[in-house]
Amino acid sequence: MIGFIRFADTLSAWFGKAFAWLIVLMAVGTGYEVFVRYVLNNPTAWALDVSFIMYGTLFMMGGAYTLSRGGHVRGDFLYRLWQPKNQAKVDLVLYIIFFFPGVTALILAGWKYAARSWQYAEVSVNSPAGVPIYQFKTVIVVAGLLLFVQGIAQVMRCLLCIKTNEWLQAEEDVFETEDLLMKQAQEAEKDAHP
Repeated sequence: MIGFIRFADTLSAWFGKAFAWLIVLMAVGTGYEVFVRYVLNNPTAWALDVSFIMYGTLFMMGGAYTLSRGGHVRGDFLYRLWQPKNQAKVDLVLYIIFFFPGVTALILAGWKYAARSWQYAEVSVNSPAGVPIYQFKTVIVVAGLLLFVQGIAQVMRCLLCIKTNEWLQAEEDVFETEDLLMKQAQEAEKDAHP
């Protein structure tokens, strides 16, 4: 069980980090568009479509990674006060009732949506450039499959937590700046007052 959880976490992290580079491409593309529009007075016809496509792809492909790191928004004002075992029981029920049906619907609907788009080589209707978008609609299916795999890992995490009353955390790979600063301040405090 732990092996599958680590596999799913690694898979989600790989895709999340790989697609995170779209932020750099979006920044460069937007900078280019601003330059040619306002300095050269020659705006592009494709910049808006490409930025939408990249942002949507980044958002979709980062979902499983965010799930693996517990980064999705939660209303946990009561939940955080419970024992981990009770949290796991509630999470398990919610995964079964809401998560898996929703992700399955995303995969099935996305498949039909992408297949139709590939059939007629769909292009964007928002700009005169006619940017092809059929390949990006496939991202819906891939993101859904990644979420499904990560969801299975999360269910396994719940089952382990119910047994041990302790959450199996994903390996930390990214740290919040405020957490690093707090850790440094605590270490400096310890060094100052041994």
